Amino acid sequence: MLDRLVGLSMLIAATTVFVYYTIWTLFMPFVDDDHILQSFFLPRVWAIRIPVILIVLATTVVGSFLSTVMIRSNRKKALKAQQKKAT
Repeated sequence: MLDRLVGLSMLIAATTVFVYYTIWTLFMPFVDDDHILQSFFLPRVWAIRIPVILIVLATTVVGSFLSTVMIRSNRKKALKAQQKKAT
């Protein structure tokens, strides 16, 4: 039951972000700058900055993870080769 609740909350969060970003980037440029709806959205420059920042951050995390795994794997291989050579 907990997994369904977590899945539902993730689905709601993703849908909310998608709808907000879609309205922000596709519809709000056609609304006057002094309209009350503009106060609910960040400046348009952030529509590009936020995804770029997220992509750079995700790439950094994935690259760091892969580097760590590769370094550990090479250490294990070197240790096995050293043990095999010693016997």
